[in-house]
Amino acid sequence: MPEQRPSTRKRSSKPMEQDQLALLGGRLQPQDIGIEKVVLGACIIEQDAFGTVSDFLKPHSFYDSKHQVIFQAIQSLAAANSPIDMLTVVNQLQKTGNLENAGGPAYIAEISNSVLSSAHLDFHARVVAQKALARDLISYTSEIQKQAFDESQDIEELMQRAEGKLFELSKSNLKKDFTQIDPVIDEAYELLKKAAARTDGLSGLSSGFDKLDAMTSGWQNSDLIIIAARPAMGKTAFVLSMARNMAVDQKIPLAMFSLEMSNVQLVNRLLVNVCEIPGEKIKSGQLAKYEWSQLDFKMQTLVGAPLYIDDTPSLSVFELRTKARRLVREFGVRMIVIDYLQLMNASGMSYNSRQEEVSTISRSLKGLAKELNIPIIALSQLNRSVEQRSSSNPDSPDSKRPQLSDLRESGAIEQDADMVCFIHRPEYYKIYKDQYGNDTKGIAEIIIAKHRNGAVGDVRLRFRGEFARFMNEEDAPPLPDDDGTIKPSRLNTDGMDNGSFDALDVSAIPGEVPF
Repeated sequence: MPEQRPSTRKRSSKPMEQDQLALLGGRLQPQDIGIEKVVLGACIIEQDAFGTVSDFLKPHSFYDSKHQVIFQAIQSLAAANSPIDMLTVVNQLQKTGNLENAGGPAYIAEISNSVLSSAHLDFHARVVAQKALARDLISYTSEIQKQAFDESQDIEELMQRAEGKLFELSKSNLKKDFTQIDPVIDEAYELLKKAAARTDGLSGLSSGFDKLDAMTSGWQNSDLIIIAARPAMGKTAFVLSMARNMAVDQKIPLAMFSLEMSNVQLVNRLLVNVCEIPGEKIKSGQLAKYEWSQLDFKMQTLVGAPLYIDDTPSLSVFELRTKARRLVREFGVRMIVIDYLQLMNASGMSYNSRQEEVSTISRSLKGLAKELNIPIIALSQLNRSVEQRSSSNPDSPDSKRPQLSDLRESGAIEQDADMVCFIHRPEYYKIYKDQYGNDTKGIAEIIIAKHRNGAVGDVRLRFRGEFARFMNEEDAPPLPDDDGTIKPSRLNTDGMDNGSFDALDVSAIPGEVPF
């Protein structure tokens, strides 16, 4: 604790003023007047002390109203690059007419003379900040409690407001310490050695798509990755294919927040993907005998997979952060997927526009990725500009290929994201050849349009719409013939009984077949 001179003043026998007691249920609000005086005294006697606390202490952080105006005077002097000492503080208070409110020159002198140095200032300032945060919590929860007794209040709306305020308070970062470069170099070197030891040549999590991994070196910890596309391009199918590659095949713990579909709907889509049975059949349950066998066999690959699904609609940033922390802490989740960003809300706080709210959401997602040190993938919608362009030439400014300016509702998404990828299927727009004359049938292009720490470019994947599945081109079975005949998938029969079958008696087939 900063060294203090022994006080020669007699303690006042008068009770504390009622406005300083501020009793709640017979209890005094969290505060420590003595430590507040120590912090102010240190700021007055040492010129550089204010810089130590200025990033997380504000005038309202102090409980005593005299201390609030004194700190405000110190703040004003620092902003004007003026020296800070007992005389300048008194002069500043006089100029603003607050000297009497601050206790007068005698009180400023008492504070200044009671501290010999600014030793342990950081610790004491943190105590002041924590007490202030506790008072804010008490004040707001008391107000919410009063409103909850009012039967005319809409409870859902009240919960939204409460959640928003708590989220706002939780963002009050007391202080982020600086880190000297030496330990960071050691950490970076250790990560480099781990990457070198991997046989796949990646430094992040493998998506299961070889060419995509080659461009990204895998999904990197603390990165916010945006996967954006127009409706019907296959955003959900893409992340489900990736979830299958990661959680099922590689056993990487992964969490999906599905704001658009229910848990059951999402799992049904995953069954279509894994079992390679058309979605209409999965939905209706009208499966042939061999398809039931196929379903039973393939479903076993999903059992025990470290895939965690949350289908909370209109998920707030505050809820996401709470749940994400628990998923990482209790289940070791190493990546989070959000489907999709525009369906989230920013914890019930009021905003001037939807763009402003989406900006808050994207900043919060980036902050969460850094805090948890895992990649977060958020799906995003694109605006209608893509549909309004007409050119099939990818080099034309009027091309159907998505651009960063097409991100819907907020340019902040582009700014906050470490990587922005677009899903583009030329075939959807009846473009059957690319600029090099290559066939685009069944092809999806993953366009890496922004990559903060790497290259940008395109990756071609095979897309099987009937199975809602993306896969490496080399792993894909042949596409259906022009007459619609679908050749059997090698992947579909892996591990199944491939024994011989009796020859088909064509004459036994009825003349009219009901399909």
